[in-house]
Amino acid sequence: MPTTTEKQWYVLRVASNREDQVRQALENKVKIENLTEMIGRIVVPTEKIKRVKAGQAKVADRKRYPGYVFVEMDMNSDGTIPERAYYMFKETQGVGDFLGERNKPQAMAAKEVGEMLAELEKPGNDPSVKVEFKKDDAVKVREGPFESFEGTVDEIFPDKGMVRVIVTIFGRATPLELEYWQLEKAEA
Repeated sequence: MPTTTEKQWYVLRVASNREDQVRQALENKVKIENLTEMIGRIVVPTEKIKRVKAGQAKVADRKRYPGYVFVEMDMNSDGTIPERAYYMFKETQGVGDFLGERNKPQAMAAKEVGEMLAELEKPGNDPSVKVEFKKDDAVKVREGPFESFEGTVDEIFPDKGMVRVIVTIFGRATPLELEYWQLEKAEA
């Protein structure tokens, strides 16, 4: 059956925490089975995040869409997956189904594809600090000279890994700048 003229992007469900293994296995099978004309890029979008703990910043990759792999490929003219590609996906360990109907995956919208590709092609941007708090959250200081004090988040400084918290000391509202790891959410 003839394929479409332009490759489109499709979303493939995969076993959680196996996204990179599945991507690598699929890329190898595409080369081995000579499916490069039919199947283009296979990607697992990630973002760099920075966690600050005890003054130490650690950078890690976090998957933007856990449990999914994005595949660029041609479909048959009726919208079904070409047979050779279908069996390649089915025979790969950790692969589920494409989003959409059983053998007729739903192509991603052009806007979604543009956003995903823009994120992938972004130069090695500075990782952001994982923010667990937001303005006006009730927090408790769990370490340092103000341990056990409770307050409210006033401002977040992700570039420094700091949070400004307003606590009451001797009946007066006092701002403290603390690192993320020194705080925990207060119990309501």
